[in-house]
Amino acid sequence: MFVRASRFFTKDQQDQIREAIRKAESETSGEIRVHIETWLTGSVLDRAAWVFKKIGMHATNDRNGILFYLAVQNKQFAVIGDAGINEKVTEEFWKNIKDVIEADFRDKKYMEGLIAGILMAGHQLKTYFPRKADDINELPDEISFETPE
Repeated sequence: MFVRASRFFTKDQQDQIREAIRKAESETSGEIRVHIETWLTGSVLDRAAWVFKKIGMHATNDRNGILFYLAVQNKQFAVIGDAGINEKVTEEFWKNIKDVIEADFRDKKYMEGLIAGILMAGHQLKTYFPRKADDINELPDEISFETPE
């Protein structure tokens, strides 16, 4: 069944995902974004890295952004972070988040998996990038869709 990225989650589900982003970011100075596309051509990691740059995630002060990328028709996802995070975490950081998401995705619980991954990322980022008293939200919490080339 064909579903466009913008309709993959209902409005209520999108609201719940945005709320999870806000909750995760309340624990850390890290920034979290979700980007959903209908189709993916090529490598999911390459595409996620391209989207990461295209939507300005590399522009945070501490280089501590995380992108959750989904290609709905291909049933592929990636979770990638900026240089500031990768300088501090091990590969286990990313594996744990991916494993949590995959467990729910296998059961077709896409919203639940995404939310679990977002909350886990925020909680883990707190160790390396605690929320500062003067913290500002550097990136929008909105879900983005279909980045134009």
